[in-house]
Amino acid sequence: MNAPDAAVQNRWQVHPEVARAETLDKAFYLDPAAQAQQREQLFARTWQWLGDLADAAAPGALVPRELLAGCLDEPLLLSRDAAGALRCLSNVCTHRGNLLVHETCQGAKQIRCGYHSRRFELDGRMIFMPEFQKALDFPRPCDHLPQLPLHDWGGQAFVTIGEPVASFDEVFGPLRERLAWLPLHEFKPDPAASRDYEFDAHWALYCENYLEGLHIPFVHPGLTQTLDLAQYRYELLPWANLQLAVAKPDELAFELPPESPDHGRRIAAFYYWVFPNLMLNFYPWGLSVNQVVPVGPTRTRVRFRSYVWKPELQGGGAGGALDQVEMEDEAVVMTVQRGLRSRFYRHGRYSPTREEGVHHFHRLIGSVM
Repeated sequence: MNAPDAAVQNRWQVHPEVARAETLDKAFYLDPAAQAQQREQLFARTWQWLGDLADAAAPGALVPRELLAGCLDEPLLLSRDAAGALRCLSNVCTHRGNLLVHETCQGAKQIRCGYHSRRFELDGRMIFMPEFQKALDFPRPCDHLPQLPLHDWGGQAFVTIGEPVASFDEVFGPLRERLAWLPLHEFKPDPAASRDYEFDAHWALYCENYLEGLHIPFVHPGLTQTLDLAQYRYELLPWANLQLAVAKPDELAFELPPESPDHGRRIAAFYYWVFPNLMLNFYPWGLSVNQVVPVGPTRTRVRFRSYVWKPELQGGGAGGALDQVEMEDEAVVMTVQRGLRSRFYRHGRYSPTREEGVHHFHRLIGSVM
């Protein structure tokens, strides 16, 4: 596995380079050929959110998932065997490439291809194929379904389809340690508050906007009323970062237990970004997962999925008007996308106090591409 070079590792906290560095060259956002490179070097080699595991809880569950539809477009299958072991398998038959499972099913004993009846155990091993009695050297290891690395954190699935740039523990370990007090398995999906957004801007522009608090008082008047921006803090991690939002005195905040490292502080939100395209936003009411998916050279889909912990707190505080905040964010990144095409714009500078997260993002891109 690769890791950021020594120079990058030494810059996980703010340092003088932020004050003199310039942002990425605009070809990264505008050159259509760059999208294929980003897809293979960034998205295929990082831990991607595969959704929650509520529908894959029982033995015999088969749950088809498509990883990053519009970008990676990889058909995958969550399979839980009779012993309760959960696996992530390829959902493509190893005979002629047919998709195996089209809809979630429960109580399955095997996986059977509907094209030529090739059959697999729930662990992916091929066990039957008609009319292959005379085939030599059959079955071979390649006839079994490929199995992918899969991790479950708090009922959420994460997978990588390539050699990852860092281990799951290296990426998510700091988050799990900081939030160990949160009972994530008690969070329940809220389909009514979950939706997808699409807009015309490069995916990285959306991430950059998320990674800095500089724009908040100018773009988000409603959110600004809930936060004490003077106490807004950034913490850079090896493969992620945290924006720690503090609530104003009369606004909604977490009731943090003594075992929380932040006990005694009025935290309105833990805004976690995970390289390269995932946001995990923890509010007093629960969790908003935002997965950023490039579906074209300059078009992005953001998947919002809500998981409720304390429903009586929904609608208040920093996490109370997410649709409005999203509309405000989309409007500004779309205008930036248009502005990048200007022959007079080259690239900008970073704010040393408010854009270290953007700088960190760009350095991580440079370390893996």
